[in-house]
Amino acid sequence: MERTFIVTLARRFALPVAASFALLGLSACGGAKDEEKAAPTAAPEAKPGLAISEGTMTLPAVSGNPAGAFFTVENNGDASVSIAAIAIDGVGKTEIHETKGGQMKPVDRVDVAAKSVVKFERGGLHVMGFDLDSKLKAGGTTEMTVTFSDGDKVSAPLKLEAMGAGMGGMSGDEMAGMDHGSGH
Repeated sequence: MERTFIVTLARRFALPVAASFALLGLSACGGAKDEEKAAPTAAPEAKPGLAISEGTMTLPAVSGNPAGAFFTVENNGDASVSIAAIAIDGVGKTEIHETKGGQMKPVDRVDVAAKSVVKFERGGLHVMGFDLDSKLKAGGTTEMTVTFSDGDKVSAPLKLEAMGAGMGGMSGDEMAGMDHGSGH
């Protein structure tokens, strides 16, 4: 009788258990494809109406000096946004600065009005990058992530340039002679 009970019990659970394992096996086979398809959509999307373009970072001529990052932020949205921070892969610390009257000063946030464009450029708003990774080389690229005051983020590539490339004729000596404030 005990043997009959065990056989009956085994038959009762064998089919559901086998079916469960079969389903697990099938889902595991297709899982990698599903994850590959889902990965791009799972990444954070840019804020509606915002675009970052023309991103470059000028590497210093002298190791240990800061780099400068320049780009354009276009807000085609219906509301203004505020840039609170910028991070760059391979850069230990970044600061948003603005140059006015030959003086460079830190900026806590940058407002970008609806339907407007803000340029981060030499002689104006820009990002200073400190503590650069030695892997950052002219001709390469890195990624910049802009964080807005509401916590949303947008990432964009930065082309890495050597000092003097695309600087409108400004030499390294002229850059060194500028008052960067705060000892930078």
